[in-house]
Order: sequence, then structure tokens, then C-alpha cells
Amino acid sequence: MERIFVSLSASQKLDSILEANAASGMAVDDECKLKFLELKAKRNYRFIVFKINNQQVVVDKLGGPDETYEDFTAALPVDECRYAVFDFDFTTSENCQKSKIFFIAWAPGTSRVRSKMVYASSKDRFKRELDGIQVELQATDPSEMSFDIIKSRAI
Repeated sequence: MERIFVSLSASQKLDSILEANAASGMAVDDECKLKFLELKAKRNYRFIVFKINNQQVVVDKLGGPDETYEDFTAALPVDECRYAVFDFDFTTSENCQKSKIFFIAWAPGTSRVRSKMVYASSKDRFKRELDGIQVELQATDPSEMSFDIIKSRAI
């Protein structure tokens, strides 16, 4: 049996540690859970955008209750991954007012591969912290989360 030794550079070792941390679960800032509860129960926000910063999920942006879906999509960066929740109000065919809370994993094609990997490996752990998500959507391009798609998934 032949042994092969591979020497890793310091940056490769650090990358391996970061990947292992991401896979094992990212810390979630308490503000994320608090703001989500306010969105769900008090309807203080239309949307919340979250980002990963220093191995922790934190609130990035808050959208007021009067903001639109267009405001929400404009709040997502074109080249960076994010998690988001959006409170979608709609009227059913029976003329009933309803609301559904969407969880959106935003990973644009132009974002860094490492960032996509970290967000993908931490998504389920983070989503479990947000009790009350009704619909999940993953998008790599704005067309994958158009208003028509949101509407069709809500009904």
C-alpha cells in the first residue's frame, strides 16, 4: 500500500474549516427570529432580507408593511446570496383575503461559488429557526421568482 502525502496551504486549511463550520450549522442572530415573529404575528414588515456575516445569519434589510413585491426584489443584491421572507397577501377565487409567508433562498448565478455553497449548506438549519414558513422558493435569477410565480405558488 502506497501512502501519498498532500501538503495544504494555510488558506486551503482555513477554507476546509469554514466549509465544515458551514455544513455543521450557522449561528442565527436572535434579531432574525424576533423580526420574523413581528412579521408573522404583528405584520410589522412586508419582507425581511437576511445575510450571512462572520458565520452568523443576521438581518440585512427590513421592508415596511406598505412596501411592494417590487420593493422586495429591488432589495436583493444582484451578485450576492441572501435568504429572505416575504409576506404575500392575496385574494382567493372565493373572494377571501389570505396571506402566505414565503422563504426565498436567493443565489444569483453571478455570486461567488463559495457563497452559494455556504448558503446552500446552512439553509435548512436557518429555515428551522423560522416557524411559520408556508412556501419555499429557490431562485438563481429574477425570472424564477417573478410575481406571477409567487402568486401561482400561493394559491
